[in-house]
Amino acid sequence: MAFTGSSFKDEKAQLLVTYLWQHFSWHTEFVSWDPLQCGTDKISLPRKKFWVPDLVINEFMDEDKAPFVPYLNLHSDGSMDDAKPARVVSSCHLDIYTFPFDVQDCTLTFSSFITSGTELKVFPSATDEEITKVSKNVMTTLGEWELLDITSEKISHRHETEGHLIDELAFHIRVRRRSTLYVVNLLIPSCFLITVDLFSFLLPPQSVDRSSFKMTLILGYTVFLLIMNDLLPITGNTIPIINVFFSLCLALMVASLLETVLITNLLLGSKNLRPVPRWVRALVLRTLGRLVGLPWRDNKEADTRASPVSEQRRADGAPGEEKGPGVEDNALQELKSLGADLKVIRLQVEQQLGVSQSSEEWIQVGFIIDRLLFGFYILFISVSFLTIIVVWIASYK
Repeated sequence: MAFTGSSFKDEKAQLLVTYLWQHFSWHTEFVSWDPLQCGTDKISLPRKKFWVPDLVINEFMDEDKAPFVPYLNLHSDGSMDDAKPARVVSSCHLDIYTFPFDVQDCTLTFSSFITSGTELKVFPSATDEEITKVSKNVMTTLGEWELLDITSEKISHRHETEGHLIDELAFHIRVRRRSTLYVVNLLIPSCFLITVDLFSFLLPPQSVDRSSFKMTLILGYTVFLLIMNDLLPITGNTIPIINVFFSLCLALMVASLLETVLITNLLLGSKNLRPVPRWVRALVLRTLGRLVGLPWRDNKEADTRASPVSEQRRADGAPGEEKGPGVEDNALQELKSLGADLKVIRLQVEQQLGVSQSSEEWIQVGFIIDRLLFGFYILFISVSFLTIIVVWIASYK
């Protein structure tokens, strides 16, 4: 048997289309001649004139549409050769967990439904290495799948109901998917989009609308997945790891958008929020802040720190207090009163324009979460790239 090509007709139904060149040989005891007298040691005769072993493939799922060969070869010693093409549509269990770096092992089992194993014994006519070598040399279709090797296995067992011996010959065909197309069309564009979303963290949230930029990226990534949906596998008992990768990419994009909305809300409405809870201050500001390199420093300066004017007033005494026997000069008294009024005005201006302690804490919480998600992005992209490269290289070994 020579393997000339293969493709999956319907991956959802797990059907493998295999193109074979079958070569059967057997011995007929009642036909022989002298090649010297007849002038030839081989003749071609109609197939219907002789007995042909009723060998079929157990995994057949559709009609064989290969061209019909009406003749077979008869040798002078009684041996007969039957060579014919076959288009086999067979069932094959697919393991697509490592898609697009998957290797499939499909089986073609040759046996007879009528003749028992005591009357008809099946043996391979060549070694596994020879069959594999010949199959690679006569490959006519170089499509999505690449032939790795072909191994044969002799199986003999009893029929479950009739009890007679059944002789079978199973060929295990290992094919590997050509993954370059999927890497170029699926993985690399996805990595590019997730990298662009990663660098969007460098945009300052206080001056740039990052949420619109991230929303555009999510929309583009969704359209990309819809367009490339036909390239993804739709069958199998396990979820392909590439689907998990795409889901995590989309989840990170959505998480970054939600985090951007949170930071924008903290920057614009931090003055109206309640003070930061104690557990948030301990977990985020102190622990996570040191972890991401944004440690929080409490503002120990009291708002009621005395100004130079008030210290001067304490040194000189309260307004209206007599100093010595005489009454202070009216100009000095007016200056002290003006200094007190300026202090009140300064405190009101600082209260209106300055940022309170609670507002600063909420803004710092937002920046810490932003830095933390940025670190998760870098870790995810690094692990994903390494995993893809390792699995890709391992699949070719």
